Amino acid sequence: DLKMIRILQAAHPSVLIDNEIVEPNPQHVAAYKELVNQAPDLENVSFSWHQLTSSEYEQQVKEKGAHKKFDFIHMIQMLYRVEDISSTIKFFHSCLDHHGKLLIIILSDSSGWASLWKKYRHCLPSTDSGHYITSNGIVDILKRLGIEYCIYEFPSGWDITECFIEGDPVGGCMMDFLTGTKNFLCTAPPGLRRQLQEALCQPECSSKKDGRIIFSNNLSMIVVDS
Repeated sequence: DLKMIRILQAAHPSVLIDNEIVEPNPQHVAAYKELVNQAPDLENVSFSWHQLTSSEYEQQVKEKGAHKKFDFIHMIQMLYRVEDISSTIKFFHSCLDHHGKLLIIILSDSSGWASLWKKYRHCLPSTDSGHYITSNGIVDILKRLGIEYCIYEFPSGWDITECFIEGDPVGGCMMDFLTGTKNFLCTAPPGLRRQLQEALCQPECSSKKDGRIIFSNNLSMIVVDS
């Protein structure tokens, strides 16, 4: 967020910036506040902190009857965890001012995640709200809502070589993250463990470079107009 604020400051040095934060995790809120307190270049920036989920924030706004408008709203890697993706997008789109922009960043359908979820979703635990969604799912929602958008692909890679080294602690943590399961390599049935490790090596999931295995972590950046 601070990087984005500084880009806005550079482009519009005389403009006052009002940054509203909606974040349910108290540790994340505290970490951001600490960064703000340490920054000497934020004189023209005000901060409003809402330790809430997006649905709680939406309810609060509607109860107050005050529909504040924003020039820029971002949802970066967060739509997996909301209760109702379509309603969340619809609400925040309604919060855009004239010529405002909503930025959604989410995993691309060209990513290894998309392939992994498509084939092995039934073997993996649900996310917080059960959403295994990639960019095509978001685009479908935008089309149903009749909302205009542009989409840009952002190539990204993640070195997961240690996942295939027996007993490697870093590889174990990587597999936990990839599967959403704590101590996956120690608790998963041998057949499932072998299947997932084989799947991670396939071209639709990963590539090889200099003897390393690079997982495709490609993202889609969806820019929505007001």
